Amino acid sequence: MADEISPSAAELNADARSAGLDRAALAAAIHAQGPEFQEAISSGHDHLFADMPVFISPVQLRKMYEVVSAVEQVTGLAGWQAAGDEGTSHAKGAFFGYDFHLNEQGVHLIEINTNAGGAFLNALLIASQRDTGLPGKEVAIEKLDLSFQEMFRNEWRLERGSAPLGHIAIVDEQPRAQYLYPEFLLAKDLFERAGYQAHIVDPAMLLAREDGLYFGYEKIDLVYNRLTDFLLQRHPVLLKAYAAGKVVLTPSPAHYARYADKRNLARLTDAQGLRSLGASEEDIATLQAGIPPAILVNEGMEEVLWRERKDLFFKPNSGYGGKGAYRGANLTKRVFAEILQGGYVAQRLAPPGERAVGAEDAGPVSLKYDVRCYAYDGNIQLVAARLYQGQTTNFRTPGGGFAPVRVVE
Repeated sequence: MADEISPSAAELNADARSAGLDRAALAAAIHAQGPEFQEAISSGHDHLFADMPVFISPVQLRKMYEVVSAVEQVTGLAGWQAAGDEGTSHAKGAFFGYDFHLNEQGVHLIEINTNAGGAFLNALLIASQRDTGLPGKEVAIEKLDLSFQEMFRNEWRLERGSAPLGHIAIVDEQPRAQYLYPEFLLAKDLFERAGYQAHIVDPAMLLAREDGLYFGYEKIDLVYNRLTDFLLQRHPVLLKAYAAGKVVLTPSPAHYARYADKRNLARLTDAQGLRSLGASEEDIATLQAGIPPAILVNEGMEEVLWRERKDLFFKPNSGYGGKGAYRGANLTKRVFAEILQGGYVAQRLAPPGERAVGAEDAGPVSLKYDVRCYAYDGNIQLVAARLYQGQTTNFRTPGGGFAPVRVVE
């Protein structure tokens, strides 16, 4: 009898009943984190974790790795330095997120984030499903917790050498009100298990003193930065301490300027500009194939942009989480006129992949998904997906949320 042929990633993604998550195993993993985490995740987080995993092929995974490597090579060139990237930090930047759309035309990097959320939650999700018999293989390095701890230790060493690291602050505005606050609790627990004092802090509670940055009476050595005020324009106390070298900040404004400002999408897809910087032809070819072309928007481009708008996605230079972003097909003349004033990039549309999800009381539905590669210093730590409906990712879709990624041969 011939050997049975395993389903492909595409076939598994198209099957609404294939390989659902083990919710009991996930619930047990959540329970193991203790009552504070359980309480934080119980309210308003019904769609934090998806019902299904997402399946990808080895070729898709390899191409994502190649794009991440090429970006790292190009942004490391001497001429790449951008405004705001003045080399004030020797740290590499914790938890970069490379977000991809995967479809029949290939693998497409749609943006880079330097304060990417979800790594801790996805590590928990991956661990909970490890022995549940899902098809394929997870995409995560071994001993993720230890790897995360070492990443922050290395950030400290790069800035302070052998000096002792004692106090870490996880910083975001109104942290308890943030949707990903449960993740802050996981980060705090990780730091404390590594032997550090850890605090979840609103930046308004930080004080600048002559000898450093303080939270109450405690001097903060390192800040794990989760703010979406990427250049710290609204947070002068933290900006001053960072600029004066009084605190190790990761990720920092320099990391944002070098990688995540949306204008970099235009630079990364400008073959001639990359050649002028000394980029290799191999890296240029990888970026050309793996990143949809992007251009800076200006008023002189009104006619061509309007004509081609249905094939474009417009993103604010300093945007995040889909805020202020528009699919060209949905643009009104009024919004288009505002976009033309500047501060936007127009990127060629690359549709996301789709995953069929079964509903118990209805027929299957097709959700969009994107794939995020969490990386440190160009090395991918884990790969996860987000399932959603709508223009951009969200956590309001039944059956949607963070989903484990499995590679199917």
